[in-house]
Amino acid sequence: MVVSVLEEMRIRSLGVIDDAVVELSPGFTAVTGETGAGKTMVVTSLGLLLGGRADPALVRIGAKSAVVEGRIAVPSGASAAVRAEEAGAELDDGTLLISRTVSAEGRSRAHVGGRSVPVGLLSELADDLVAVHGQTDQQGLLRPARQRAALDRYAGAAVSGPLADYTTAYRRLRALTAELDELTTRARERAQEADLLRFGLDEIAGAEPRAGEDAELAAEAERLGHAEALASAASAAHAALAGDPEDPEGVDATTLVAGAGRALDAVRAHDPALAALADRMGEISILLADVSGELAGYADRLEADPRRLAAVEERRAALTALTRKYGKYGERIEAVVAWAEEGAARLAELDGDDDRIGGLTAERDTVRAELAGLARRLTDARTEAADRFAAAVTEELASLAMPHARVSFALRQQDDPDGVDLDGRTVAYGPHGVDEVELLLAPHPGAPPRPIAKGASGGELSRVMLAVEVVFAGTDPVPTYLFDEVDAGVGGKAAVEIGRRLAKLARSAQVVVVTHLPQVAAFADRQLLVEKTSDGSVTRSGVTVLEGEDRVRELSRMLAGQEDSETARAHAEELLASARSDG
Repeated sequence: MVVSVLEEMRIRSLGVIDDAVVELSPGFTAVTGETGAGKTMVVTSLGLLLGGRADPALVRIGAKSAVVEGRIAVPSGASAAVRAEEAGAELDDGTLLISRTVSAEGRSRAHVGGRSVPVGLLSELADDLVAVHGQTDQQGLLRPARQRAALDRYAGAAVSGPLADYTTAYRRLRALTAELDELTTRARERAQEADLLRFGLDEIAGAEPRAGEDAELAAEAERLGHAEALASAASAAHAALAGDPEDPEGVDATTLVAGAGRALDAVRAHDPALAALADRMGEISILLADVSGELAGYADRLEADPRRLAAVEERRAALTALTRKYGKYGERIEAVVAWAEEGAARLAELDGDDDRIGGLTAERDTVRAELAGLARRLTDARTEAADRFAAAVTEELASLAMPHARVSFALRQQDDPDGVDLDGRTVAYGPHGVDEVELLLAPHPGAPPRPIAKGASGGELSRVMLAVEVVFAGTDPVPTYLFDEVDAGVGGKAAVEIGRRLAKLARSAQVVVVTHLPQVAAFADRQLLVEKTSDGSVTRSGVTVLEGEDRVRELSRMLAGQEDSETARAHAEELLASARSDG
């Protein structure tokens, strides 16, 4: 499986570090050096990259600002990559570049993938990239939400199956509850809406409008309003076509066209072209006769009717009023008819709310009961997994110089009158069940179990978290772990066990450890030495990768304070050989 890897950090003007590059390996990297050489600045630098508090006191004296840059290999599709890209960052061939600048005045800036971002984004990315365990900085599994998620992964199918069913039921219950809340809280508004719809539908039903009626009435009103002019024009046109009985000497179009037709008919046999024209004259005569007859009928039928005109105008006014109320400006009566159809459907929906509320309430109660049963299964599965986990971590602690420490999980539920029924209690529920999960530590017999962040000192806490991470190895999605002071107050066999467990954790994740114990450093895949120059600063040449003879010399110094002690060298070589054979 491809995971994110912190490949390199460049640190400038931070504490004793002037300008140094820290190259890390994918497996287990140990950072060693003399006390005060700047090892802890590695932890501090990473903390800044992860969105930690910017302290201007960290800026090297004489410098304007401190800068930390990190290069992280992030697989495509990883949550950190997706979140960074959402913020506008660009990945360079699967590599994410992060930088943090802290000025001597206390101002802080952050950049991710070449884009200036809020410092808070670094904290969001840190949740998916690095878990820091040190005396002054603890992240990751100290948060109850991460502890619950890690416990669920540790439990495997025993939790994932019920949790999937629970999630489906939870989403359905949320949807039902939201719909019911909307129906009940807006009952008054919906009643008012129904009243308005009834009034409008009654008004429209009383008018009985039909599609196209307004256009028909407009045409009729135009005709009735000009009845005299229309009748006069029709009579004059008829007289011109068919003649005026009161003027027998007058010439009309029908007589003239008939005469023209007779003249052509007399000679049509002599020329086909003229015969065709004679036929057309005959058609004109027929058309004139038809038009003349229709004009006569139109004139006879048309007469001024003030009462009908008033009725038409009254109807048009009523339809216009409806269109203005239930349509839009410029629309026709069809808009009113459409409003009535939609309004009737909406009113039926509103009138059915009581039935809907009853049905939804019954379904909600059924789903809530189902959810309670699934929550019970989740709690039982988590309880069983928590017992196994606590026993495994307690066993690990016995080998890490904490033989009397006991670890346990507390699974609690909060009372909530609007929750689900669980063993006679009504408890709060959420997207992951009803359990509040918290990891507890009793450091010695008689001590009450307390949250692990409060139950141990800095060095003890790092060892507790090492034990926890080892047991959780492969289930916690964080790909990089940084331990500081994990070996504080221990030595001998316990130190070897710490190294062995760090190496075990490094099989499934990247591990970076700041240590002063050679027994721990010997297990590392890569050992970095931090050294000061003569002026007390750490430069590029002050952070080196130790290999071969150089690594033996450093382990000798860590063992006896003397790089050239034959006894220390022999012991160092033995530690390295033992660590390699153990791996």
